[in-house]
Amino acid sequence: MRDAVTSLIENYDITGRYLDRNALDTLKSYFDTGMARVQAAAVINSNAAAIVKQAGSRLFEEIPELIRPGGNAYTTRRYAACLRDMDYYLRYASYALVAGSMDVLDERVLQGLRETYNSLGVPIGPTVNGIQIMKEIVKEQIAATGVENTGFLDQPFDYMTRELGEKDL
Repeated sequence: MRDAVTSLIENYDITGRYLDRNALDTLKSYFDTGMARVQAAAVINSNAAAIVKQAGSRLFEEIPELIRPGGNAYTTRRYAACLRDMDYYLRYASYALVAGSMDVLDERVLQGLRETYNSLGVPIGPTVNGIQIMKEIVKEQIAATGVENTGFLDQPFDYMTRELGEKDL
């Protein structure tokens, strides 16, 4: 797993170039949001169970057929697996936030997910919905702590939903 700094330097090293203005601007942006990233991770860490529970409730309100007989979250076991997966996405989103890099999502979440979900018959649409709901909840909670610019919070959640959405699951 690499962070934003390591990834940037590696890319410039591979091409044998010095850090240019774009690279320095990228580094400045990463460091300028550093404390907010750490604060966001702390908020997620201390509220993870509540975030997942609230997101699950909203998801099942929006798509109630998931918890009805025949739905993918019907039965206690499937319902718990859905919430477990949401917690998994939230945890890795917090890692990506701190790292300022989506590499951890590719390495630990997205690789192999298609095959796993296909083999289990898990629909991707509700998964994408749940990730976006968690993003909204996290942004609300971070904004409540006084962080004014919460735009950086979109990145890991949107990255996961974009990558999942591009795959025909």
